[in-house]
Amino acid sequence: MFGTKKNLNDKNDTMTLAPYEFHQEDGRRDLAEMIILHEYPISMVEHIGFRKYSKTLQPGFKVSSRNTTRKDIMKRYELEKDNVATLLRKAKGKIALTTDMWTADNQRKGNMAVTSHFIDNTWKLQSRIIRFLYVPAPHTAEVLADALKESIQSWNLDLRLSSITVDNCSTNDAMMEILKGVFPYDSLLLRGDFFHMRCCAHILNLIVQDGLSAVVSNGVQRIRDSVVFWTASDKRVQRFEQVAKQIAPECSRKLALDCKTRWNSTYEMLSIATSYKEVFVVLSARNNLYKNPPTPEDWEKVEKICEHLEVFSITTLNFSGTNYPTANLYFPKICALRIAISGWLFISS
Repeated sequence: MFGTKKNLNDKNDTMTLAPYEFHQEDGRRDLAEMIILHEYPISMVEHIGFRKYSKTLQPGFKVSSRNTTRKDIMKRYELEKDNVATLLRKAKGKIALTTDMWTADNQRKGNMAVTSHFIDNTWKLQSRIIRFLYVPAPHTAEVLADALKESIQSWNLDLRLSSITVDNCSTNDAMMEILKGVFPYDSLLLRGDFFHMRCCAHILNLIVQDGLSAVVSNGVQRIRDSVVFWTASDKRVQRFEQVAKQIAPECSRKLALDCKTRWNSTYEMLSIATSYKEVFVVLSARNNLYKNPPTPEDWEKVEKICEHLEVFSITTLNFSGTNYPTANLYFPKICALRIAISGWLFISS
């Protein structure tokens, strides 16, 4: 690589560079990585605007065709796969797996994601996705077991498994019973007693969802409907913000609609909505289309519930962190939740 020399002209904002080496392969590699990272459509390489922009940045770079770019992406995939295989091969200990079903919004097709977790030779916790595959319906225990078994065997992890963590549901229970009979007992920890692990974050989700449905289900739905109504159009959002600036100027967070299967998003929706309680009350008297707003009793219950949910929210964030917590970190959190729940029951009795 030659040294670079930069001369900046402040008047016309131009820059002159000294000669340097340009590598077409590096450009193609970075282009493929950009498409992967940001999930851009491969067809963008044939867009006139993108080609013009690329030529302006580097006249020497020849933008690849769609087919060539697809090959570059697959080459990067194979490279990353080899790197993961090397990491797994060098790891001396057991390999733990987590798996879950994932559905794309635009396709409505079920996909299975399988992630490996292991300690490398420098004693650092590593997590790598080893499979992401389409699983045809119906998603019975047998179908899921076959898909997961094939994923494990394709990486030759049969004799190196320590545990598999899944969501707490009957289908997964049946799937794990099937898999438990597939892999040799002698290779599993304590003959498979810890082979099937249940996701703590999912169990917390089930606990909170059950509590919400039992205590404030109608109130939550009225608040959810209110958020939907006031975020349905730009005009309504603008109207809501105008009133909020006068009545609740200290609040700056925007209304957020929850995902019903993720309780922490419901907690976020409720906590934001309660800060705008008076705004909803005022707007209910001004807009005839805004029907069935939350009642005073709804607000009172939700405010009390949010105080309790904050404890669950903090614990869920700890469970869902990038560096997955080990037992010495999450067990005290579980104990703290147990103590908190016991205290709430004592107060209410």
